[in-house]
Amino acid sequence: MAKNGVEILCVGTELLLGDILNGNARWLAQKLADLGLPHFRQTVVGDNTDRLMAAVREAAGRCRILITTGGLGPTPDDLTTAALAAAFDTPLEERPELWQEIQEKLSAGGRAVASSNRSQALLPIGADVLPNSLGSAPGMIWSPCSDFTILTFPGVPSEMRSMWVETAEPWLRQNGGASSAFVSRRLHFTGIGESDLAEQVGDLFDSVNPTVAPYAALGDVTLRLTASGSSPVQAEALLNPMEEKLLQHTALFCYGRDDDTLAAVVLRLLGDAGQTLAVAESCTGGALGAALTAVAGSSAVFAGGVIAYRNAVKQQLLGVPEALLDQHGAVSEIVAKAMAEGLRSRLHCDWGIAISGVAGPGGGTVEKPVGMVCLALAGPEGCDAWVQRFGARRGRSAVQQLSVIRALDHLRLRLLSQS
Repeated sequence: MAKNGVEILCVGTELLLGDILNGNARWLAQKLADLGLPHFRQTVVGDNTDRLMAAVREAAGRCRILITTGGLGPTPDDLTTAALAAAFDTPLEERPELWQEIQEKLSAGGRAVASSNRSQALLPIGADVLPNSLGSAPGMIWSPCSDFTILTFPGVPSEMRSMWVETAEPWLRQNGGASSAFVSRRLHFTGIGESDLAEQVGDLFDSVNPTVAPYAALGDVTLRLTASGSSPVQAEALLNPMEEKLLQHTALFCYGRDDDTLAAVVLRLLGDAGQTLAVAESCTGGALGAALTAVAGSSAVFAGGVIAYRNAVKQQLLGVPEALLDQHGAVSEIVAKAMAEGLRSRLHCDWGIAISGVAGPGGGTVEKPVGMVCLALAGPEGCDAWVQRFGARRGRSAVQQLSVIRALDHLRLRLLSQS
């Protein structure tokens, strides 16, 4: 049987137990797609030498390239390198230059280097080093048999990604066997569901080159556009008219591309307008502020926030009148509006966002059920307040996350309308 494509093998009992989300496989799959390399299978194996050896031997009969993650550390459960060598009856040899490099990295700051780390300097005879500039565990590029190559990476995502960019991706471009160049672009939408988006642009899903595929997440839909051509430039040229067609019907719902986040887009619009923002949060407990400050450089426009969970804090820090709270309750449009206006005034910002709701699982009433959230946006031309009903089924964290998304998107649309 002719061997073809690339497979991913992730090693770690913690993955099988569900203790760790297998984000490495997802990231690698995206990178393989970007390179135009056919990728047919992913496997997860626990920290067991026999099962790991069996998985590698099976892969050697199917694919040309196997990418592994995990199991390269110095502890007894880090079995990958030794198991791979044993699978192909190849002795391990210590690489003195690797051991020297490992000692230099680990001894920084005067720390003693445990002898167990020496195992990381062992590689199968004939393997090339896949350098790790961020950590102590190197990977390898090794062809133990005809038409089969293994690339190994540690399980630490930051180290794996760095090694991929610095060494593995250039190697795969030269040796991966892609027959054409693939280029992908992701368009991000919010405020519209996957089915509604599909109805508006569904005829484009039948396109062959470029292809259009939807991916839905909580409060967000992504359309992935992928084109192939004889060169990256040619493939990229095919994406532009497709993006234009998609945006003809959905422009207001599309907030960004590729690595854009909604928070980053809002901050960029604020910066372009020379305006500032502050937030007042109750049921989201700081999630909105966290989303904004996760963006580097946010301090240029984001002044800060108030987590006003109790009514007394709403009164004392935001100036919400006690009478409003008594008459309407904290979860009401009029109180959310007072929170936003008080925040904007006290922090001297152009924009103020306020969120107050019932995130659950308890605390709901017939009039104000779990999942009901009141939001307000105070700006240079007045204050809007509105109600979102997310429902109790979604759960507490989902209600909080959706509240953040809706608040940011409302501000995004207001900023676009003033430009």
